[in-house]
Amino acid sequence: MTDVLRRGRASLAFSFFAQGVAFALLVTRIPAIQDRYGVSDALLPAFLAAVPVLAGVGSVTTERLVKRMPPSRLLRWSQPVVLLALLGVGAGRGMAELGVALAVFGLAVGALDASMNMLGVSLQRTYGRSIMLSFHAVYSLGGILGASLAWAGAHWHLALWVSYLPVVAVLLPLALVGSRWYVDGGVEAAGAVAEDGKGSGGDAGLVFKVLLPLCLVMSFAYIGDSTVSNWSAKYLQDVLGSSEQLATVPYNVYMVTTLLGRAIGDFGVRRFGAAAVVRLGALVAAAGFAVVAVAPGAWVGMLGFTLVGLGLCVLVPQTFAAAGRLFPGASDAAIARLNIFNYVGFLVGSPLVGALGDAWSYRGAMAVPMVLVLVTLAYARSFAAQPDRYGGGHERPRTADVGRGSNGL
Repeated sequence: MTDVLRRGRASLAFSFFAQGVAFALLVTRIPAIQDRYGVSDALLPAFLAAVPVLAGVGSVTTERLVKRMPPSRLLRWSQPVVLLALLGVGAGRGMAELGVALAVFGLAVGALDASMNMLGVSLQRTYGRSIMLSFHAVYSLGGILGASLAWAGAHWHLALWVSYLPVVAVLLPLALVGSRWYVDGGVEAAGAVAEDGKGSGGDAGLVFKVLLPLCLVMSFAYIGDSTVSNWSAKYLQDVLGSSEQLATVPYNVYMVTTLLGRAIGDFGVRRFGAAAVVRLGALVAAAGFAVVAVAPGAWVGMLGFTLVGLGLCVLVPQTFAAAGRLFPGASDAAIARLNIFNYVGFLVGSPLVGALGDAWSYRGAMAVPMVLVLVTLAYARSFAAQPDRYGGGHERPRTADVGRGSNGL
């Protein structure tokens, strides 16, 4: 392993961390944003939906841009834009300014998420062993820190821009400095052949057909994630009769278990293979939703949400990694398309559970993400399209395909 790889991995990990902080600071202060700009309850869903929709546009655009420039360059500039847009959300004075800031945030987040995972997949390929979960673990750590900072800002009644400015002032220069050491993957043949023998750089319809199982898994995982993010507090308080303070605990526990699961997940992939880890994750997450649905009280409900976090946390990183294995000659394009379904799941999950809860019952609504996560089992074979047991945890003694450091671009 060379110093170039070490620096590249560390700088990319910091990008995941910074993105986790920024996204958590945005979503956990939505009530404060609503109050600052006077956004009505009827208009708020439109503002919130615009962010993932525009992020999908940003991801599609990234697929086209990486044909002309390396992902490292897109990541280098999209991350500062995300941070500055976050500051814009806190510093604006009118609803029009809020709309512009959220639009810029959404477009840049799409490019950021796609380019980060492109670099992560190419680094994993160069390392020759599973490291993708470690990047997403750092993202979870950033999310925990961001949520904690948001809590502090709300507790001390700080203005949004006062909460956001110190964070941006610290993360922005560090991200720019770290971007000097991003490492792009080696140049891959445009006509490389996928593991199933079909051209990975060929017909778009054929590529999407092969990619579709992973797209569904990505959507189902984010439907489950958005269920916990948006409904865990309400479920504990309204359905299981917890106190308002106790109702805030499940999401924090969910984030912590997500961090722990991702921190050790790479070891499981190296030992048992990605398909086995994905199957186990799906079963644990489904069991968690089942426990939530039948929980007699708040503490059992929290146990269920804890299991959901432990199970879901492995699905998204391994889905990106599987796309890289399925399309070794077109992994950037595959990841950009796959990333769109991140936002599809986020858009569908919360309204779906809410509508079912209002029309039927919230206990019954928890069965929906449970069933969708179980469907992942049918697609688990897509995660083992080619050998993914990378040996005994040692890097391959090969650095010819390390690629070029982005600081020379």
